Amino acid sequence: MASPSCASTLPWTAAAFSYPRRLQTRRAPSLVIVAQGRVKKYRQVILKDDIDEISGKKGDTMKVRAGFYRNFLLPKGKATLLTPDVLKEMQLEQERIEAEKKRVKEEAQQLARVFETIGAFKVPRKGGKGKQIFGSVTAQDLVDIIKSQLNRDVDKRLVEVPEIREVGEYVAEIKLHPDVTAKVRLTVYAK
Repeated sequence: MASPSCASTLPWTAAAFSYPRRLQTRRAPSLVIVAQGRVKKYRQVILKDDIDEISGKKGDTMKVRAGFYRNFLLPKGKATLLTPDVLKEMQLEQERIEAEKKRVKEEAQQLARVFETIGAFKVPRKGGKGKQIFGSVTAQDLVDIIKSQLNRDVDKRLVEVPEIREVGEYVAEIKLHPDVTAKVRLTVYAK
């Protein structure tokens, strides 16, 4: 009989134990990476949104750090890499926007010509002593008159009416477009 002090005869010792073939792992050959050039630290991007961090507006082409693009702009969808296809698409979009702005401005100029050639809008008010009228003529009054006579909707925030407290003729301004302002004549008379 074998003595218990002999370690080589025990079946559970490290020398006697080996892993089954299916559990043994092979070592992969070490992978060698050779850099072929410098890593690009900056990326050319086109912004899809206004971004305060880099003072960029929508549609601007900017040069940003690669990490800023990868970690902030790309996940939030605020920019795309500048490629020839994206650049061509952005130019087409800019041309479409410019054409739309031109069309809106031409419509505003046409409406301004209508307002200036129509003559004076007559505003009836209840009269007081002499030339005085009760109340005043407001932008909303002018908007209502334009709606009733020309069937045109005008926002009252775009109408500037001088302070009118007497009977007489006045000139009001309607800002139809940032570049187009129509002058409208008002004739205020007492009922």
